[in-house]
Amino acid sequence: MNEENIDGTNGCSKVRTGTQNEAALLALMEKTGYNMVQENGQRKFGGPPPGWEGPPPPRGCEVFVGKIPRDMYEDELVPVFERAGKIYEFRLMMEFSGENRGYAFVMYTTKEEAQLAIRILNNYEIRPGKFIGVCVSLDNCRLFIGAIPKEKKKEEILDEMKKVTEGVVDVIVYPSATDKTKNRGFAFVEYESHRAAAMARRKLIPGTFQLWGHTIQVDWADPEKEVDEETMQRVKVLYVRNLMISTTEETIKAEFNKFKPGAVERVKKLRDYAFVHFFNREDAVAAMSIMNGKCIDGASIEVTLAKPVNKENTWRQHLNGQISPNSENLLVFANKEESHPKTLGKPPTLPARLNGQHSPSPPEVERCTYPFFPGTKLTPISMYSLKSNHFNSAVMHLDYYCNKNNWAPPEYYLYSTTSQDGKVLLVYKIVIPAIANGSQSYFMPDKLCTTLEDAKELAAQFTLLHLG
Repeated sequence: MNEENIDGTNGCSKVRTGTQNEAALLALMEKTGYNMVQENGQRKFGGPPPGWEGPPPPRGCEVFVGKIPRDMYEDELVPVFERAGKIYEFRLMMEFSGENRGYAFVMYTTKEEAQLAIRILNNYEIRPGKFIGVCVSLDNCRLFIGAIPKEKKKEEILDEMKKVTEGVVDVIVYPSATDKTKNRGFAFVEYESHRAAAMARRKLIPGTFQLWGHTIQVDWADPEKEVDEETMQRVKVLYVRNLMISTTEETIKAEFNKFKPGAVERVKKLRDYAFVHFFNREDAVAAMSIMNGKCIDGASIEVTLAKPVNKENTWRQHLNGQISPNSENLLVFANKEESHPKTLGKPPTLPARLNGQHSPSPPEVERCTYPFFPGTKLTPISMYSLKSNHFNSAVMHLDYYCNKNNWAPPEYYLYSTTSQDGKVLLVYKIVIPAIANGSQSYFMPDKLCTTLEDAKELAAQFTLLHLG
C-alpha cells in the first residue's frame, strides 16, 4: 500500500498516503477484531469474524457491490455495510497498483441482512455524486452445454459429462417442444461446487471440444432469480411447463379447474409452457400439488409457483460465474425459460409491472452467441422480416409494432426537469402519427429517469402497454 490515493470522504480532495492507508486499516482491524489478508487479487476482511463457530453462512447471504470509487478502502466501506447487519466476510478486489478494482463482495451472516443491504444501499451515494450498486451474488455451480445431439437421453449425457469432467452431480435435460422423444439440443450440468464448474468450463470452453462428434457450446448457466420468501408467499400464479404445442389455453383452464370449479382466473400459454392465474393463493398451492406430474394431452407436465419480478433495476453479468451489475434497465421484459436456453428451466419471472399493470412481455428467442466461422454465408435482411420475439428492447418492439400495422414510425419528444438535489431528470413523450387524432394523442409515463436510454425504454414500454 505504498501508492498515494485521493481521499474523497466528505467531498475533500486531500492526498492520503500509503502510510495513512495502512494506519486506517490497522485501526479498523483493532477496532473490530477482524483479520485481513490479501491473496489472488483480493483483500479479505474476516471470513470468519471473531468468535464465529460452525459452517459459513448459507447460499444467498452474499451481495455484490459495484461502482466503488477506486481510492476507497475497507476503513470507509465496512462501516457503511455494517448498517445492514453483521459482516461475515468483506472481499475487496484489488489492482497490483494498490487501488481497488471498483467492486467487492460482502457476505453477511443471514439472508435477511443481505436483502436489507440491497434495499438500503443499492444506489447509495457513497461520496458526493458517486453511487454504488448492490445486488445479490450467487456462486454458480451450473454450466450450459449447447449443440448436444437431440436424440441423446439424460443418462447418456450424464455418463459422458462424468467421463470428461469431474464433480458432476446431475444433468438437467428438457424434451423438445415439438417432439417429446428428443431433447432441446442443450442441457444444464450441475457440479458439486463453483470451483468444479469453473474447472470444467475451463476445460470445455476452447470451442474445439467435441461430444459424440459435435463441437459443443459451453457457458455459465444464468442463475435463477432470487425472490424473497415474503414475496413468494403472496404468489397465486402457477408456471406450467412441458405442455404440448397443440394444447390450448381452454384445455389448461379446464384441467386446472377440475379440482375446484371456478378457481382459475385466466391462463396465458406461450409455446409449450403457460402461466395459470388463480383468484386465491390457497387454490394455486393446492392445484400445484395435485397437477404436478399429471398428463395433459399425453404430456407429463411440471407445475411450480411462478417467480415475480420485484426489482426496478436488473443488473446481470457473468463474473467468474457470479452475478454482478453491468447494465441498468428501469424496467425489463421477463425472461421466459423456454426461449432462453442458458436459463435453467425453473419458474421464469412474471412480466414487470408498470403502473400496477403487466407490461408487454413477448417471448424471447435464444439469446446466446455462436462461433462465426470464416466463409459463413450471410444474407442481408430487413429487421421487419423478423418476428416480434427477436426484439428485447421495447423501443425496437414499438417500431416493429408500428411497421406491422402500416403506421409511420413513432415520434419521440424529450423533456427534462431538475430534481431537488440538482439532478437532470428526463422523460419522453411518444406520438404515434397514425392514431394521434384519436382519443389518445400521445403517451408519456409518470416516471422520470436519470439516463436517456432508460427514459426512452420506459416511454416505449408505457406506450406498448396502452396499445394493448
